[in-house]
Amino acid sequence: MSMLRVPIATFLVLIFVVGFEKGCNAQLSTTFYATTCPNISSVARNVIEQAQRVDVRSAPKLIRLHFHDCFVDGCDGSLLLDNADGIVSEKDAFPNAGSVDGFSLVDNIKTALESVCPGVVSCADILAIASQISVNLVGGPSYSVPLGRRDGRTANRAGANTELPSPLANLDELKSNFSAKGLDSTDLVALSGAHTFGRAKCNTFSHRLYNFANSGGPDQTIEPTYLARLRQTCPQNGAPTTLENLDQSTPDEFDNEYFENLQSGKGLLQTDQLLFSSTGSDTVAVVNRFGDSETEFFDAFVRSIIKMGNIAPLTGTQGEIRADCKRVN
Repeated sequence: MSMLRVPIATFLVLIFVVGFEKGCNAQLSTTFYATTCPNISSVARNVIEQAQRVDVRSAPKLIRLHFHDCFVDGCDGSLLLDNADGIVSEKDAFPNAGSVDGFSLVDNIKTALESVCPGVVSCADILAIASQISVNLVGGPSYSVPLGRRDGRTANRAGANTELPSPLANLDELKSNFSAKGLDSTDLVALSGAHTFGRAKCNTFSHRLYNFANSGGPDQTIEPTYLARLRQTCPQNGAPTTLENLDQSTPDEFDNEYFENLQSGKGLLQTDQLLFSSTGSDTVAVVNRFGDSETEFFDAFVRSIIKMGNIAPLTGTQGEIRADCKRVN
């Protein structure tokens, strides 16, 4: 990664945050914990680094938690709540059950922060700052995270079932999902770039390999040698939970190889490849731009993940600061 990328990304973030803080979410600030928990980043990073050494999927798991949390009633930590009286957990919603992970790691970060800053840092903010640390830890940009979110006291399983994008979605459905959250086509492509690392189960993409859309054959946008490889990993009637790398080139690094994969027909998920293979879509030019320039991707990703992190946060006296991310106080 070029030594120039971090200052560029950071500069863009500062511009974005200053502008955003003049708007409706003025209570979010990159210095929110400057006096109440100044070591928040170093404490969280230490926990994530230890986890990443044991499981290289730790970083992408944390980013996915942040995404799935923010897309349902805003970035309020509701995804982290277990079933309880009055709480119907989002963890059991169709897009989350057996799919999202990393909850124990969030608990470990919370425990570490409670030991130095008891009752100060929200679970919603942990997801935001853990995502930033995770991106940077595996080669992505560094950026300042607007903080000050508070935790919700409710969950919305029904919302999780309808508002989270499906891996089977078409492009219009994807754009609609993102537009409903105030995110545009560039945000869609930039945030999809988080699939530059991590894994996916066969049951999220095997429909593309054999009888795609009842055609009797595979998805024609899949490059033939890549198709053969995927069929070896996910044979017909094979185990649905077998894992495959989202990025074939650099599966554990945050870079722009994901977009080069799309350009060569090697996007794993339907919702990945259609960003490039949908003739006439405005997403195609964005994929090409990010494939040609990692710096452009990094800068756009920073803007988009901060924008996503500002979806309907609870601030001020709204909500609470949970003592345990799994349950309300």
